[in-house]
Amino acid sequence: MTRSDPTPYPQPALLIDGEWITDTGAGEPVLNPATEAVLGHLPHADTALLDRAAQAAARAFTRWSVTPALERKRILNRAADILRARSEVIAQWMALEQGKPVAEARGELAGAADIFEWYGDEAPRLYGRIVPARGPGLRHEVQRLPVGAVAGFAPWNFPALTPARKIAGALAAGCTIVMKPSEETPATAIAIAHALEEAGLPPGCLNLVFGVPAQISEYLIPHPLIRKISFTGSTQVGRHLGALAAGSVKRATMELGGHAPVVVSADAPLDQVIPLLVGAKFRNAGQVCISPSRFFVERGIYDRFTERFAEAAAALVVGAGTSAGVQMGPLANDRRLAAMARFMEDAGARGLRRVTGGARIGNQGYFWQPTVIADATDDCLLMTEEPFGPIAPITPFDDLDEALKRANALPYGLAAYGFSGSQATANRLAAGLRAGMVGVNSMAISIAELPFGGVGDSGYGSEGGTEGLEGYLETRLVSQTV
Repeated sequence: MTRSDPTPYPQPALLIDGEWITDTGAGEPVLNPATEAVLGHLPHADTALLDRAAQAAARAFTRWSVTPALERKRILNRAADILRARSEVIAQWMALEQGKPVAEARGELAGAADIFEWYGDEAPRLYGRIVPARGPGLRHEVQRLPVGAVAGFAPWNFPALTPARKIAGALAAGCTIVMKPSEETPATAIAIAHALEEAGLPPGCLNLVFGVPAQISEYLIPHPLIRKISFTGSTQVGRHLGALAAGSVKRATMELGGHAPVVVSADAPLDQVIPLLVGAKFRNAGQVCISPSRFFVERGIYDRFTERFAEAAAALVVGAGTSAGVQMGPLANDRRLAAMARFMEDAGARGLRRVTGGARIGNQGYFWQPTVIADATDDCLLMTEEPFGPIAPITPFDDLDEALKRANALPYGLAAYGFSGSQATANRLAAGLRAGMVGVNSMAISIAELPFGGVGDSGYGSEGGTEGLEGYLETRLVSQTV
């Protein structure tokens, strides 16, 4: 493989009230997961800086909330254009800090730009309504108003898409935001902030902070100037943050963990389905909250599906995301390596069949083989805990009712998928799979104009689509004698 020449990694910084801060006296290194080399030093915000960010967002809200919707639209649309123009450079930074192949990073940035453009276009459509009065001389008006300053929290696996959903949604609604992206992938979020600055976003409307995650959330969420939170991350952390938000009666959007089942019926066209599922499962090394992660395959095609799926997985080219031709990069950190080893240890102890992969690659960088485990039992770790990595457990089923019951057995409900060549079966899959997002003969569930969110232990509220703006708006009734 030939290695491309990545653009030098930028200086990480905080953004508070329009000021970029590169040194706070505390911080941490940003690592390249493919080499474990240090890319840069990320400054941390202390409580004084966090308070300054919240104060800045609250001050900016008084101006931004009354900025005409058409002007908000223009700024968000310009930011989208800037991101598209710089996508090649930012994709290189993302590949360096997150590990995913540059081609995947380009696609993610295109999606983030679409989010800014779509939310910008939606800003002038935040309509209220007039309710007919019961008699003359009365006017009933329902208004939709921005809720206030927002605190957003995003993980490392999609360093452009996830912050974009929160930032664009808040700004389109007329809110301001204090955004805490992941400390492991700061450069991508910083590039988004620069694009918004250059597009004309006033100081204080977007603030970026980094630091010890628990300290930031426990300070910002109860802060009296923060009126809504939006969090993407694990169910365990989401429960804690949701309780913090509830303690101060604040709105919360929670996109939490998942463990997406995929049901493949015997009449599914495997020539189309297998490449689609292999691509979806091993995208970003399986570190995708909506990744298909529990495979239920009808017994009549089970052996054939497993063999072909494993062959396609084993053929994937694994390497540094910045290397040409790579199809799967490293895991994001050493914690994920330890998690994969734990899943494999459990599978081995239970006598599950390892069809391909199952081990770390080399001893430098966080690489793991694309792995397929057959005959997975419903009580093994791979089927009960989200792998969030490149391990695919496959198990057979005998009838669709059984498959749906097993697919819906976990408390999670973020994404679910089903594949069939029969319209009747496809309809049963669409109706029977319990999740906030269901793909039937399709993996296209993460698009700017569609709501993105789960049910059950996978959280509540949506990002994306018109539904994504609901959490940033409050309803006010004005009943007036005229």
